[in-house]
Amino acid sequence: MELFLFNTRGQVMPLMRRFLDLKICKIKRRTQAYSTVCTLIRHRWMKSALICLPNQLCKDYSSSTERGAIDLSNFPVDKIRNFSIIAHIDHGKSTLADRLLEITGAIVKTDKNKQVLDKLQVERERGITVKAQTASLFYTYQDETYLLNLIDTPGHVDFSYEVSRSISACQGVLLVVDANQGIQAQTVANFYLAFEAQLAIIPVINKIDLKNADPERVEKQIEKVFDIPRVECIRISAKQGINVDQVLEEVVKRIPPPKARAKDPFKALVFDSTFDHYRGVVANIALFGGQVSKGDKIVSAYLGKTYEVNELGILRPNECPTKTLYAGQVGYIVAGMKDVAEAQIGDTLYHHKQPVETLPGFKPAKSMVFAGMYPMDQSEYTALRSAVEKLTLNDSSVTVQRDSSMALGAGWRLGFLGLLHMEVFNQRLEQEYNASVIVTAPTVPYKAVLTSAKLIKEYGQEEITIVNPALFPDRSMVSEYLEPMVLGTIIAPDDFTGKIMTLCLNRRAIQKNMVYIDEHRVMMKYVFPLNEIVVDFYDNLKSMSSGYASFDYEDAGYQPADLIKMDFLLNGRPVEELTTIVHKDKAYSTGKAMCERLKDSIPRQMFEIAVQAALGSKIIARETIKAYRKNVLAKCYGGDITRKMKLLKKQAEGKKKMRSIGNVEVPKDAFINVLKRKEK
Repeated sequence: MELFLFNTRGQVMPLMRRFLDLKICKIKRRTQAYSTVCTLIRHRWMKSALICLPNQLCKDYSSSTERGAIDLSNFPVDKIRNFSIIAHIDHGKSTLADRLLEITGAIVKTDKNKQVLDKLQVERERGITVKAQTASLFYTYQDETYLLNLIDTPGHVDFSYEVSRSISACQGVLLVVDANQGIQAQTVANFYLAFEAQLAIIPVINKIDLKNADPERVEKQIEKVFDIPRVECIRISAKQGINVDQVLEEVVKRIPPPKARAKDPFKALVFDSTFDHYRGVVANIALFGGQVSKGDKIVSAYLGKTYEVNELGILRPNECPTKTLYAGQVGYIVAGMKDVAEAQIGDTLYHHKQPVETLPGFKPAKSMVFAGMYPMDQSEYTALRSAVEKLTLNDSSVTVQRDSSMALGAGWRLGFLGLLHMEVFNQRLEQEYNASVIVTAPTVPYKAVLTSAKLIKEYGQEEITIVNPALFPDRSMVSEYLEPMVLGTIIAPDDFTGKIMTLCLNRRAIQKNMVYIDEHRVMMKYVFPLNEIVVDFYDNLKSMSSGYASFDYEDAGYQPADLIKMDFLLNGRPVEELTTIVHKDKAYSTGKAMCERLKDSIPRQMFEIAVQAALGSKIIARETIKAYRKNVLAKCYGGDITRKMKLLKKQAEGKKKMRSIGNVEVPKDAFINVLKRKEK
């Protein structure tokens, strides 16, 4: 007889009875959703119970496993709703997802259900959603059972690529807005992503239980900015569970079913993927036609390779195997892809005997920030390469190019969507793969129009993109430099308008627009040089607006600029990793400020360290890190001055020798700290 236990992740583990010494005890547990008997299964070698599940759920699982898997054929296309939750950061997306999972019985209702879909350690620590997560819900409305596929998305601008990919697998969205803060910059950006994709948009006003909540004001903002009638807004409190039932009803009524046909050949879009050490690539797919079953032979349109489906199923929110996935459904598939290069986000899968027209896929993410990444020790290069490949499979918005440095050896030049994205990627490398790396100062991609025939022949084109400042071409070989520009949207209370305008002007911004979205909040649009906002602009904006301002940006092309390369020298030796590109008008002030911050970041040594900023061969700023020194005169109690001078001279000669042979190590955090500026 075969039994099924559930581990802490909710995964089903089939175990043979003869190997088990089971104690089965029955516990009554009452919840608002149901009153039932729970079965607690405990093994003698387990310190504690694995998980409590209702008897009925255990029966459902056992009966489904006898059949092979959960049967999804009862859900034709018209009984399926695919939707995602989009909002500005910290407006309650993950909390709403938790309540929806509880109401539909996907998870047991407990006080510990917080950020259930945020599975990464970095998400738990930072309290933000980094990765879009999928969950399938069964919901009964007017005696009809519907399959709802929910995707919880990140709210920060650095992870907007996750949102755009999630939207491709949906027919509608829940646009969540905080009843206290109102519409924020990322709310506007996410709305237009959904609007351009022609999705049904359901506005949800969350946190109505807060003391300062003003849902009427937020409804007016939604009507003015998005042109959505206020009667369509749903007022809820995800934390307290108020009106959350109404959200599910409106999802069924307002969001259309997928435009997929069961009679068509199998066609699926890969919209996300992860790497499992034992099973290989686990791909999340949305079916746009036909069906796929375990054992089927499928083909990747990108590579043309054929695979056999080993496992497939839905996420509830943990993996729940099924025999077959049908048109319009969203699930996961394991097909023996062992190489990370085989799973391409945006790929189309189809049956090997029924070729189909490939789906449009996704526009590649445009990297906004580039940084060098190197192993702490070159012996760790191979392990780090494997870790980077597996992590970029899960985060397809990261671009990777091989790079090498005279000081740090072989590594990579990685492209990210923003500074937070870079920090999260680095943290995930350390936590998930135990990899320790050196990350250089972030920079943005510049362009140069070449005049030198030799360089044009070398690069094969007249206009080149520069992502590594060390390779910045000399002015004599270039007709003009181009720097990337972004269109930034700032939403803030009108009390802080003057301070924010001053901050923007200091960053070489040009104002394009300014409108009041209600009596107290203003929306400003500026065109910024990307280099001016990428490191610390958001932090300074939050500080001067007491945390009320929000910021979002989008690509606005390139503009000519007077740029120059600045090198930094430690005791006369250039540090390639600190090389940066600055605007000529700001070269002196930037060089002086960065030398001062380097002085604070680099620890003192037994010898003096000269920190210098240089434009070509011209030194424009210098700071000196004083040496530790022993008091060699402590043993002299009076006596002739020549004796003291002799001791001091001997010490100075020793320091000079140490300075010529000593190496100065720059701490890991110094590469980013030196770029952060303090606004006056």
